[in-house]
Amino acid sequence: MQFDQLKRREVITLLGGAAAWPLAAQAQQPAQRPIIGYLGVATLSAESQRVAAFMQRLHQLGWIEGNNIAVEFRWAEGRTERAAEIAAEFVRLKVDIVVTAGNSQVLALKQATRTIPIIFAVAGDPLGGGLVDSLARPGGNVTGLSVLQIDLASKRLEILREIVPSLRRLAIMGNFSNPVLGLKLREVQAAARRLGVETVTLEIRRAEDIGPAFDALKGGAEALYLSPDILIVANKARINILALVARLPSIYNSREYVEEGGLVSYGPDFADLYRRAAEFADKILHGANVGDIPVEQPAKLFFAVNLITAKALGLDVPPKLLALADEVIE
Repeated sequence: MQFDQLKRREVITLLGGAAAWPLAAQAQQPAQRPIIGYLGVATLSAESQRVAAFMQRLHQLGWIEGNNIAVEFRWAEGRTERAAEIAAEFVRLKVDIVVTAGNSQVLALKQATRTIPIIFAVAGDPLGGGLVDSLARPGGNVTGLSVLQIDLASKRLEILREIVPSLRRLAIMGNFSNPVLGLKLREVQAAARRLGVETVTLEIRRAEDIGPAFDALKGGAEALYLSPDILIVANKARINILALVARLPSIYNSREYVEEGGLVSYGPDFADLYRRAAEFADKILHGANVGDIPVEQPAKLFFAVNLITAKALGLDVPPKLLALADEVIE
């Protein structure tokens, strides 16, 4: 597997204009220019790679912001209640499409509108979570990309066990306000039992819970498994610092966390998911019915290792794992 990275110059160009996006979006737009509402789960700095991938693919498809399309960027900052406020704002602005991620964000949007097409670039369980009626024929006004894959928890723990052979007790951190967490938690716990590993859960529901969760652990685990959602995305840098201070090797579902100090990740290529979300938007802007566009799965999985973090934790990553990694940070 080889990660299709954005060229450095293209990323800088896209992100260089990012600060102006919200300001430009506030300007009055011509009536004939479609408007995309982008509801980010965290902040621009936390989602810069995803935004850059989405905007780059839009440009490649012929949609140029300020020319033939407008994009309204709004940020939930990891707070679920913000999604409802932003959803109502998008309805007032009469946007043509909304792009977002996460089950709670989509549900907030669905409550606000049954007519504006909603595209989720990332969702844990769109069918079980009530986002769509069917994966093949979603119906309604919602479709997107699902990241629910049952076998990934086992694979992540196998990788973690290779790096931490002494692993006997695993801490699992997740947002217990997220209804999808229950399914993910059961998968991780089942995978841990198969490996003979005990688990302890670190329950968080808001940013203020993160520090006390680490304090309560008090050395009671040898590694940390993260179940990311909007809360963890918005606080990933802080979580990585606390995990390092606690001497906890951490494993995530996305390379973004590894680039900010997490030890290892294995999961979907999130930048690719946002590129594909732009393709969904392109189809709808060209007249496709959102309810007829099937929900899709990730096209690729990505494995990343941070050797700087491994060294700080006193860990040796086996050469065979490094040979399999798509990205090694050193």
